[in-house]
Amino acid sequence: MGSEWLAIFMFVGFFLILMSGYPVAFSFAGTAIIFGLIGMTVGAFNPARLLLLANSWFGTMSNFTLLAIPFFVFLGAVLEKSGLAEELLETVGMVFSRLRGGIALAVVIVGTVLAATTGVVAATVIVMGMLSLPVMLRYGYDKKLAAGVIVASGTLAQLIPPSLVLVILSDQIGVSVGDLFLGALIPGLMLSGSYILYILGLAFFQPEKVPSIPADVEIPQGTKLLKKVIKAVVPPVILIFAILGSIFFGIATPTEAGAVGAVGACILAAFNKRLTPQLIRDSAHSTAVITALVVMILFCSAMFSLVFDALGGKGLITDLLTSLPGGYWGFVIVSNLAIFALGVFLEFMEICFIAMPLFVPAAQALNIDMVWFGVVMAINLQTAFISPPVGFSLFYLQSVAPKEVSTFDIHKSAIPFMVLQFIVLLIVINFPQTVRWLIDISATTGT
Repeated sequence: MGSEWLAIFMFVGFFLILMSGYPVAFSFAGTAIIFGLIGMTVGAFNPARLLLLANSWFGTMSNFTLLAIPFFVFLGAVLEKSGLAEELLETVGMVFSRLRGGIALAVVIVGTVLAATTGVVAATVIVMGMLSLPVMLRYGYDKKLAAGVIVASGTLAQLIPPSLVLVILSDQIGVSVGDLFLGALIPGLMLSGSYILYILGLAFFQPEKVPSIPADVEIPQGTKLLKKVIKAVVPPVILIFAILGSIFFGIATPTEAGAVGAVGACILAAFNKRLTPQLIRDSAHSTAVITALVVMILFCSAMFSLVFDALGGKGLITDLLTSLPGGYWGFVIVSNLAIFALGVFLEFMEICFIAMPLFVPAAQALNIDMVWFGVVMAINLQTAFISPPVGFSLFYLQSVAPKEVSTFDIHKSAIPFMVLQFIVLLIVINFPQTVRWLIDISATTGT
């Protein structure tokens, strides 16, 4: 087998260190250093290869696509910390308040809008959990439905552009982030639409689970409600169209659109008299923390990848994946199962840097459409993100849920929405045109 046995032990050792709770970046770097030294000792690793790290790191820092990360994170931070996201949820809730299941519908719609602006799951789940869960419980909503719709809708930020997941995935699988944004849009809206259909179905067949707001509760109507909608809902929607529309029509790259979005969020905050030096400082701090985390993981994963490849690990994994029974479909099934299993225990960022470098060579060898593959992986990650017992969105909601909503309630609430996500995943796998359609239209428009 040669040095491949070292690569196997390297990967297992890395995973064990990671599962012990050690930071992912240092797990990458520490494992690379240890097994690099072992490889040098047994003559399986040439230390001269380390000279390639400088080129790899320089390439990372000069990657124009990755510049979109701080822009989109800053955009989301401004909307969250300025209270504009809260006002959006309250206003949409008023619009649907008299419908049976109206608050749940408002949560899905706002979750979709926030996903298309913030791109950050934790912020969306926590904001909607704090604002809408107590309200739904007060008006008699089923606890499991109320928790489930928040968890599922908040996690749409994993998939709907401008998603941080898609930006990082684009770098890891080597495709245009613009194409990935366009490819993920329809599947993301399919997920959102499936949640809406589920709520409407409950309203028809099990109305006791999704009551309407009592008539004696005062809700703004007419001109007063229209003014609130124009103030709270229309500007974020315009911002979404400015970001995604500029990408779709080829007016701006995703990075340039992210810069426009960041400025647009500040303009919205200023328009609502909430743009303060403290808001800018807090948003910039959040952006710096997340961006530094991404860059650190990128640097350390490059070191891990270099040593792992030198020991023959990537070649071994590629050979295994391309020789699976069933060929194309065997790879699709195994890769999806692997990503789902990892998604139960790990954050999306860790999975992108661990699994994608292993899957990409095999996918390319099998002539798989890499944009479609990236979107399928993103949907799978979204499903894993809400799966019991350790889905991260479940813990985000648990941190702000009222006492009457137990951990068991929150975990059980995710199951119907996982089923919906699996259905959408199967549709996207079997009908790649759900991913390719907007990309092909955009290419035609551009020519």
